[in-house]
Amino acid sequence: MKLLLDAFWRAAAYCLHPKVIGLSLLPLLVGVALALGLGWLYWESAVAAVREALERWALVDAALRWVESVVGGSFRSVIAPLIVVALAVPLIVVLSVLLVALTMTPAIVGLVEARRFPTLERRHGAGIVASVLFSLGCTLAAGLALLISLPLWLVPPLVLVLPPLIWGWLTYHVMCFDALAAHASASERRALMREHHWPLLGIGVVTGYLGAAPTMVWAASAVTLVFAPLLIAVSVWLYTLIFAFASLWFTHYVLAALAQMRAAARAQRDAADAAQQLPLPTVEVLPPSPPALPPAR
Repeated sequence: MKLLLDAFWRAAAYCLHPKVIGLSLLPLLVGVALALGLGWLYWESAVAAVREALERWALVDAALRWVESVVGGSFRSVIAPLIVVALAVPLIVVLSVLLVALTMTPAIVGLVEARRFPTLERRHGAGIVASVLFSLGCTLAAGLALLISLPLWLVPPLVLVLPPLIWGWLTYHVMCFDALAAHASASERRALMREHHWPLLGIGVVTGYLGAAPTMVWAASAVTLVFAPLLIAVSVWLYTLIFAFASLWFTHYVLAALAQMRAAARAQRDAADAAQQLPLPTVEVLPPSPPALPPAR
């Protein structure tokens, strides 16, 4: 717990570092450009397609008519954009995680190394190609989990649990792998992630719940849907800040844990070497005592 809290406050302090602020601009610009471009090109067509699909399903259309009779006739015009936003949010989260992991995390690792662990040996357990392939594999697994769990989001308690858990799992695996890629060997990385599985997963889950906060920009009113492309860009910016903090939190934690692991292994080796170098105790060999004479008669 001490290591977890220490990494947390250090990550919060590093978020104010000018280099971290500057590094956050690249994934922000890429994400905003993609969000605005896709929103400009496909927003209206996506809303129209969803609205048409809802009208084709007789059961859904009947349900919408009943809801309109209760809340008013404007509900039908709002439900389609809301569905498009709900489908876009997981994609935005995954995009933000990947952008931060691929563009910010290597520089963040270098910054933390220079300021806290300048003597920590780099063992290069994974390269860029392995990192990209691992991130893509985790992203596909998280996307499949989101797709399978999508019907369960209609259950009120589960919608507050499942998405943050999935996003937290994705963040945990992607950012831990990238944070350890340069410094830890493959065996060290596996051992560390196995030994610290629950604290690292806890960081990921907390990050997942923090990642749900940007969706609140859509909760003001239905009028915000008019500015959907702009709000998507704002959401990307908020996600970038959150996952930049998560990257710092993971980096401080895993590099400190790696340094402790190596220090413990070094202490064991030194103790074993010292035990081998100790001189053997000398045993004094006494001459055999003469046999006892029989008593005189």
